[in-house]
Amino acid sequence: MSGIRPHTFLTNYQPDHVEKLTVRLRNGLSSSKYRPAEYNRLQAIVDAKRLETALIGQKVHKTRRGARSTKESSVLLQHRQVWSREFPRLQKAEEKAADEIWDFLEQIRPSSWTDTSIFSLQDEESMLQTEREAFRLDTVEPIHQLRNDLSFRLRQVRNQNATSRPADWEHLRQQINAVKEQQEDTCSALLVESLALEEEIAALDLDKYLTASDHLADVVPEEVRDSDCPYPELKDSLLQAFHSLSVRHQMRLQSLQEQLQTTDKFCGWDKDDHLRFQLTLSQYAHDVPDHRALCMDMLQRLFPDRTRHELLEHERAWDRQRFTQAQLRAVTQQGQRDRAELLAKALVTLQEARNAHQEALELHADRKHQQDICLHLRDKVSGRCSSGEAQQEEVAKLEATIAARRQEEELDRLKREQEKEATLRSQQKEKVNSFHSKQQQRKKVLEQRDQERLSDLRRGDGGTARRDKERVQVRADMLQQRREEREAREAERQREEDERQKRLEALRNQVGVVADADPERMMADTQAWKSRHLNVEELQKPLYMLNTYTDSQIVSDPRIRVEQALREAGLQHSRYAREVLSVIRPPRPPRRDTESLPPAVITV
Repeated sequence: MSGIRPHTFLTNYQPDHVEKLTVRLRNGLSSSKYRPAEYNRLQAIVDAKRLETALIGQKVHKTRRGARSTKESSVLLQHRQVWSREFPRLQKAEEKAADEIWDFLEQIRPSSWTDTSIFSLQDEESMLQTEREAFRLDTVEPIHQLRNDLSFRLRQVRNQNATSRPADWEHLRQQINAVKEQQEDTCSALLVESLALEEEIAALDLDKYLTASDHLADVVPEEVRDSDCPYPELKDSLLQAFHSLSVRHQMRLQSLQEQLQTTDKFCGWDKDDHLRFQLTLSQYAHDVPDHRALCMDMLQRLFPDRTRHELLEHERAWDRQRFTQAQLRAVTQQGQRDRAELLAKALVTLQEARNAHQEALELHADRKHQQDICLHLRDKVSGRCSSGEAQQEEVAKLEATIAARRQEEELDRLKREQEKEATLRSQQKEKVNSFHSKQQQRKKVLEQRDQERLSDLRRGDGGTARRDKERVQVRADMLQQRREEREAREAERQREEDERQKRLEALRNQVGVVADADPERMMADTQAWKSRHLNVEELQKPLYMLNTYTDSQIVSDPRIRVEQALREAGLQHSRYAREVLSVIRPPRPPRRDTESLPPAVITV
């Protein structure tokens, strides 16, 4: 109530108050005209105003409290709606994870008779099932039994309407306390086991296996490193390309890793607080109405010791960390794709190099074989000069055989290339034909559908078109008829106008005046001019007499001069001005016939 300000007392201000204050200052405040202040009455008025202000403050406080409670209930209702949508999703995720684990355990089979790990997994699974059932019987089942027992006893007490206290309530209270202590011990033991399990999982250091794929780009693939490349320069260039790709991606990964290392995994918060913060953000997705305000309200409820600024800063840090992790994954995937593309290109290049080297070796062997044959023939020719013609024929035959064999090999090679190209073209042609056939089929279906729709529309619009044509024809006939009537009326009017002009011309000819020339009369003064200059005095007289007041008569009225002086002084609306003007009399009393009767005399 101390923060509520009292209402300000407003008074009605009038211009004559200034004159009253002036008179009071002139005559003195101690004049007998003014009474002393009644402080008791003023104190009572002030107390009444304070009480009224207090009541208004209480009403405002009550209204604010009601609005606050209404807003709180509305926000809690929205939170319940979000949780009612989130709870089934979590249940489905839990069931899906359990089903996947169960399917995995059922699908795994031993690889050989020496593989005994699968049987140990099955034994572990059966042991865990047994422990789970025993845990349920030891912890959950007693609670359900106790709850059912208490519900049954409460129904009995309500039915009996007993006023005395049952004798076994102390025993029930002891049993309930024992169950509570047992549940607390169980929860603490489970918490210790979960923490030990988390420490054991963290001690396994699985992060390096998750990020091991990042360093694959630093290793040259075995297919390229151990490949048999006939050209060392080509192999060196490929190794250099893999090395440069690895260095480039490693630099990008290193920069992202440095950004991640600026903050810890939980963005400077405790692990449990960060996990609760993360789960709360995941619950309030963007499709939830007013998700931002609801999320901040829930975070402030979960973390009352943290300010809104700290929550926003932690959210920004978490967004930066997620963005950096997303960039890290994207860079890793991009590095894998680049490495796979480079590996594919390198393998194709190595295969082409091997093929080219093999062709060069075959060509070199053929040339060497041909040179050997030529040397052998030359030796024969030089040793057997006597049989020159026969040897020349044999040499010609051998050269023809070699040329034929070479031509046959060239034709075979060209034939293989042509067959290969024909196969590729046939495949491409089949793909193009299938695509065109699909397009044609689709066009036929669309055209058939459009034709059916058009025929339906034409059948439906046949009568409408016929009626529209008849209506248009009737309107055209009516317009033509109106046009003909308008032309006939125009022709009739033109004919009547011509006849009227002819009659007028005849009349003009009949009444035409032929006047003689009279220059003196034309140059003489007119009668109007003479009359205007001869009767100047008569023309200057006013048309009629005015019965009113002149400006001198109006100014001679003392009321006008007093009102003008009051207006210049700014007192024309004051009470003093009204009193002064009511006292002043006109210079001449008004006539009795202009006086108005009082309202009481007027009768209907």
